[in-house]
Amino acid sequence: MASLSSQPSKTAIRSAAGSIGSHGNRNSSRPTVKFARRTSSGRYVNLSRDELDMSGEISGDLTNYTVHMPPTPDNQPMDLSVAAVKAEEQYVSNSLFTACSMPACDGQIMKDERGADVLPCDCRFKICRDCYMDAQKETGRCPGCKEPYKVRDYEDDAPNFSSGVFPFPAPDGLKRDASNMSMIKTNHSGELDHNQWLFEMKGTYGVGSAFWPEDDTYVGDEDDGFKGGVMESMDKPWKPLSRKLPVPASIISPYRLLVLVRLVVLCLFLQWRIKHPNDDAVWLWLMSVVCEIWFAFSWLLDQIPKLCPINRSTDLQVLHDKFDMPSPSNPTGRSDLPAVDLFVSTADPEKEPPLVTANTILSILAVDYPVEKIACYISDDGGSLLTFEAMAEAASFADSWVPFCRKHGIEPRNPESYFSLKVDPTKNKIRSDFVKDRRKIKREYDEFKVRINGLPDSIRRRSDAFNAREEMKMLKLMRERGADPLKPIIKAQKATWMSDGTHWPGTWSIPASEHSKGDHAGILQVMLKPPSNDPLMGDADDKIIDFTDVDIRLPMFVYVSREKRPGYDHNKKAGAMNALVRTSAILSNGPFILNLDCDHYIYNCQAIREGMCFMMDRGGENICYIQFPQRFEGIDPSDRYANHNTVFFDGNMRALDGVQGPVYVGTGCMFRRIALYGFDPPQPENFAEKIDSETEALRPTDFDNELDVNLLPKRFGNSTMLAESIPIAEYQGRPLADHPAVKYGRPPGALRVPREPLDAAAVAEAVSVISCWYEDKTEWGDRVGWIYGSVTEDVVTGYRMHNRGWRSVYCITNRDAFRGSAPINLTDRLHQVLRWATGSVEIFFSRNNALLGSRRLKFLQRMAYLNVGIYPFTSVFLIVYCFLPALSLFSGQFIVQDLNTAFLIYLLIIVVCLIALAILEVKWSGVGLEEWWRNEQFWLISGTSSHLAAVVQGLLKVIAGIEISFTLTSKSSGEDIDDIYADLYLVKWTSLMIPPIVIAMLNIVGIAVAFSRTIYSTSPQWSKFIGGAFFSFWVLVHLYPFAKGLMGRRGKTPTVVFVWSGLIAITLSLLWIAINPPNGSSTQGIGGGFQFP
Repeated sequence: MASLSSQPSKTAIRSAAGSIGSHGNRNSSRPTVKFARRTSSGRYVNLSRDELDMSGEISGDLTNYTVHMPPTPDNQPMDLSVAAVKAEEQYVSNSLFTACSMPACDGQIMKDERGADVLPCDCRFKICRDCYMDAQKETGRCPGCKEPYKVRDYEDDAPNFSSGVFPFPAPDGLKRDASNMSMIKTNHSGELDHNQWLFEMKGTYGVGSAFWPEDDTYVGDEDDGFKGGVMESMDKPWKPLSRKLPVPASIISPYRLLVLVRLVVLCLFLQWRIKHPNDDAVWLWLMSVVCEIWFAFSWLLDQIPKLCPINRSTDLQVLHDKFDMPSPSNPTGRSDLPAVDLFVSTADPEKEPPLVTANTILSILAVDYPVEKIACYISDDGGSLLTFEAMAEAASFADSWVPFCRKHGIEPRNPESYFSLKVDPTKNKIRSDFVKDRRKIKREYDEFKVRINGLPDSIRRRSDAFNAREEMKMLKLMRERGADPLKPIIKAQKATWMSDGTHWPGTWSIPASEHSKGDHAGILQVMLKPPSNDPLMGDADDKIIDFTDVDIRLPMFVYVSREKRPGYDHNKKAGAMNALVRTSAILSNGPFILNLDCDHYIYNCQAIREGMCFMMDRGGENICYIQFPQRFEGIDPSDRYANHNTVFFDGNMRALDGVQGPVYVGTGCMFRRIALYGFDPPQPENFAEKIDSETEALRPTDFDNELDVNLLPKRFGNSTMLAESIPIAEYQGRPLADHPAVKYGRPPGALRVPREPLDAAAVAEAVSVISCWYEDKTEWGDRVGWIYGSVTEDVVTGYRMHNRGWRSVYCITNRDAFRGSAPINLTDRLHQVLRWATGSVEIFFSRNNALLGSRRLKFLQRMAYLNVGIYPFTSVFLIVYCFLPALSLFSGQFIVQDLNTAFLIYLLIIVVCLIALAILEVKWSGVGLEEWWRNEQFWLISGTSSHLAAVVQGLLKVIAGIEISFTLTSKSSGEDIDDIYADLYLVKWTSLMIPPIVIAMLNIVGIAVAFSRTIYSTSPQWSKFIGGAFFSFWVLVHLYPFAKGLMGRRGKTPTVVFVWSGLIAITLSLLWIAINPPNGSSTQGIGGGFQFP
């Protein structure tokens, strides 16, 4: 529809019609045809042919359409002058000068409550309510005078603000008088129309959180009136950053009831088993009863901590409003979030490819968090030049990759994972230059990969060239000194050289004195310096991509390789992490630390913000760490060996979150730095009188009464900078004091102060704290930092924090926070589980046993940690129980005297309860039934192999101090190198495979022998055969993934598997016959007895 401002008035139309009639009778015989149109307000009006010719509101196709109607007795042509006079008389008589002046509109003009005409414009142009609304929506101008609607400047119409009530603002900030207000607020019937008022006029009831006006809307005098701008964060209603979401009672209540029912049934069953021994095979009955009692105890330890599962949710918008929202006191929107230091650990570039580590670093540098609050540290415990130069290449490529991610909102921000996605890359991308930018950055990444993969050859060629040059120099020097030519030439040492022509201070390719993995100097290199505190916007000329209006700053990135010397215990990964804790305390001192393995990258760029919602929420000062679930890529679709481990990460860990918190599992964990320093949770009531904890930082002695100032070097070492950083980290890690319940917080805006730049003294001090002697006679590894003395240092470190009264939180995000890789090969998987189980045995025999925990450790949390140390010992009873079906089939006996009704009923109830519990656990944890079944299968596989070996290894280490490592003895490579699951079919022989193979072979042979004997027996005992065969089948079904792993690809199994399994099965069978030789009566049907030689 054309603009109303360009339409002539109805009077002008009538005048034009009159002039036409006075000048001639053109088209006098043409009858008038009426059309209709619908206005924007929904009302229909009539339009004649004459009106269409002049209004211009209808399209050209309609105006050029003419209808010719022939004269009829009922339709005779009329003279145009007579028609005009009659139309004028009809208009005057109908409207009484109250009709709308808009063309083609016959509506009535607006009236107030007293019936007086309401004319919204000074030109007194008459207009109806619907046409006024249309004019306001389209142009805001009067159709008559073409000027914006404005108020008449009368003194008595001035607004009165003395009552404190604000006027309702007009659209576009315009003002109007009382007559216009009445006109707008009333409909045709004279009643107040609130909906139309709010919709059309954007009315408001004042100033508040529902609507905040623009800067110049409510500005009064200098001393009164509301100034423009948004509310400060402290003035807004308080909102929590996170919430607890309890499991629905319809699921958790039956779950708890079934746990109680199964416990009662187990007690009754065990009582019945003890009271009804099998007199024919007491040994078989006794072994089975002992195993069943242990299984009941082990199930109870695992099940009791699962009684209180919870879910959690975060609100990232509230976090942004509290910490990142611009305000009058913070016009630039500088973030008030605390800083975070991210640790990545690697040790061997041959086992941990540098390209994988570089991609992890790139995902960290591109994380969605204030750039100036991020610092990334990588610990290279091998001191390899290959890793060092790979990190330098990653820092160079980040100059393009990180701004590209920010510009286009890339997810995930690991280049390898992003370019490997099988989805449309343009989905949800709004910038027109995305495809061009992606093509450029993909080309850059391909070149980056070529450089990384070519680094080994590049370093080797460079070192050979420099070594040859050194040999030539030495030979020339010897000739100048006149050395004996017959004397053997002393060759120069084969060093590893950096690109600048200097020796690499770390490990050389050919190990030498002071340049080997266990003997090299400490190395610290700041590859990316700390960024500026204000955004640095790019332009179109700086990079290969146009980064205009994109922040091109990069976080600080530091390479660290701690010093290693012979004679010192470096404590493996735990020692490397503690070196990073000390280094970061001096260089950046982030109050929070997030550690990742080199193959675990950030999959959700807002993962740190998700964790910060818990740390900065009410009660967050008592949280020692936020554990994220581990998610894996590259796992075979069937997850044959339960690599995803979802039953543990989505079941057990979620349940512990409802007690005192999940255990620490080594990666994907955000720590509170002050908790790593070995301090107890804050107790404000103990030092409230000493200092104002909301405005000043505490001294270390204020939150640890047992710590004396003179004892700081004994606990933390002799670094003054490290000691001074402790209270600063403690203060900056507090939540905001924005709620009465927050008794231990900090005021808003305290962390907007720019960070001090690095200086040479700080870097030198950071190098000194990574020396191998720094931890001597300190409490590092004993109370401070990661705890030493166990293969599973992660579990022990988390246990120490819980034992001091801290609590942890499990953060499951909608989009996975982190993703990594896991071994899909059977042998690698068994060795991984062996390491975990060995650490658990060490925990059980150490002072970290949960039985020795303090009173601050909650009962259910104590049960969970107790289960961590006890579960490997279940393998002893499990392997015996898996042999029992075969022994039963060989002997012809069963664990009970006979299969009576009581035994079957108990067995049925136990199995039904187990299935019902599994179904309910699947519902509240979100684990699939197939995943639950894979976990059950691998529990038996690992329990009969890795766990048993861990118990033996742990006992030998504790009793005799002997450490045993199970190494690979035979390898078989896969054929299809292009298959991403080629490792799944790779068969590597290891001694861990012997017990499961023996169990499977004996059960198969036992079923065959017992079936043959029962078939040919004169008095077959089918009940005992069925009982033994059922349990043998139960064992074999659980071992099915193990058997598939031994088959390899297309059923190709190494010969050594058959040889070992056959020899062991024959030996055990002959041994059984020698112990319990068959009598003549029972074997006549088979063909006589057998005499063991």
